[in-house]
Amino acid sequence: MLPCMSKQLLGISCPGCGLQRAVALLLKGELVNSFMMYPALLPMMALFGFILADRWMRIPNGTRIISLLAGLTAAAILINFFVKLTL
Repeated sequence: MLPCMSKQLLGISCPGCGLQRAVALLLKGELVNSFMMYPALLPMMALFGFILADRWMRIPNGTRIISLLAGLTAAAILINFFVKLTL
């Protein structure tokens, strides 16, 4: 795993800390542990998957759905970041 430069240099976890481990856990089939490690992974995967599907098939209201998924992903990242800062 790549080390987090923010954590090494500043001593503070970055908003992406845990993403690599969560992907590794997801690839092993450990969905619950992956979600507990980095809750924003699943909405992020849904966002990227929908972006690809929309570019390939042009889904009606695709831009609106992408905006909603992007907001959900950003909220999950920020909530996870602030929770980790307080613990």
